[in-house]
Amino acid sequence: MGMETALFTEDNKIGFIIVSGIFIMFFMGVTLLLFFYFSKKKIVEKELEKKNAELQHSKDLINATLATQEKERKRIAQDLHDDISSKLNIVSLNSHLLSIGGLSKEKEAEVTGTIIDLSAKILENSRRIAHNLFPPVFDKFGLNAAIEELCKEFNTLDNVTVKYQNNADFNTTLKENHMHVFRILQELINNSLRHGKASHISITFNNANGITCFYKDNGHGFKPENLENKKGLGMKNIESRINFIKGTIAIDSKINEGTNVIFSF
Repeated sequence: MGMETALFTEDNKIGFIIVSGIFIMFFMGVTLLLFFYFSKKKIVEKELEKKNAELQHSKDLINATLATQEKERKRIAQDLHDDISSKLNIVSLNSHLLSIGGLSKEKEAEVTGTIIDLSAKILENSRRIAHNLFPPVFDKFGLNAAIEELCKEFNTLDNVTVKYQNNADFNTTLKENHMHVFRILQELINNSLRHGKASHISITFNNANGITCFYKDNGHGFKPENLENKKGLGMKNIESRINFIKGTIAIDSKINEGTNVIFSF
């Protein structure tokens, strides 16, 4: 009887151990399932947040590009109205005076001189507008010549010196990409002069990581981490063009220490 009781007690212990083991394994299994479930959920949520951020960023770039294009259209329309249409109107009125006749020689010479002077200005302004839309030298001679001409134009100003050095080999078949590079430099120079009040700008191209441009000015500088600086149409437009040419860009700027920009493509 005592032996049977001992065996029964031993069987109970073994059964208890087995049941406990099964329970512990079940508990651990549920715990692992819950852990993997919530971990997967967090990963999915982070991925969704990342995708939403990327989509919003792309949307911001598209909106900035459209806004820049609209701004450019308005500027061109204003240039055509102010510089071309108004002068053509005066030329038309003076031509009408000549066609009527009866003017004194002095008055006729004055009217003729006005027509010649305004015609020359109209031609100059129309060339400037056309150049801003698409530089002829770019189409004929490529990016290097276009940048040289761009720097030459800015060097005619009294308040800035632009130095340009090219050590890279530009692929002449990539005209569309090169036009984006040209527009990026235009935007950077305009920012340096308009916002940075820079008096010296240097631009250097090297064959590194594809082709790399080193841009530097001695302007007022700014804080790159400032969201308002990043949201500016100019910077968004630059970033949009960098994305289009599958390039990278890094901006380093400090207050009163100028701005350094490095972009590769």
